Amino acid sequence: MAIAIFTVSIIRGVMPNYAFSPQVLSDTVDTPSTINIAYDLIYPGKILPDHPLWYVKAIRDKIVHSLTFNHMSRAKLALKCADKRLQMAQEMFKKGKPDLGVATLERAEQYLAESVDHAKEAESSEESKEFLRTASLAALKHREIIEENILPLSPEDLKPMIVKTEDLSKISYTKTRDTLHSYGITSPTNPFELD
Repeated sequence: MAIAIFTVSIIRGVMPNYAFSPQVLSDTVDTPSTINIAYDLIYPGKILPDHPLWYVKAIRDKIVHSLTFNHMSRAKLALKCADKRLQMAQEMFKKGKPDLGVATLERAEQYLAESVDHAKEAESSEESKEFLRTASLAALKHREIIEENILPLSPEDLKPMIVKTEDLSKISYTKTRDTLHSYGITSPTNPFELD
């Protein structure tokens, strides 16, 4: 019990704490979504970053991730964590907790980048090629959620940090696109920009 309390207090100590100005709701403009990426995110669970048991869940994810040695298995696990964290971040912004939202969003995009890197390190097989295609769609979906759902809910002083975090999804898409092209496979089209 003491070890668990000690571990949780260490993790809380190293987690970044942010303070942002409150969002003025009258400034938000509802615009209809013009982009809809055909990629389904998985259910993130009931324990979100504002739940008292969140640190147990985060530690569990780190342990499972560190005990997975196969590159494709690590890539799949990292993508699963990325998708869950993205939805958790979105929920934190909806609840008006941008400090937790931005920390969770940063971790989501780091997991996404890790999944792409592990997939690129795996042997070239049909499974890895299919996963890279899925990861490419996931990167586009992450960008869609960030631009259309998270940015409008974030305080003005937080937006540059979110845009910087969004760059990780752009880089992940570029890596998957280039790797798929090197295999002679057409990647999913990026609707956000002309390449």
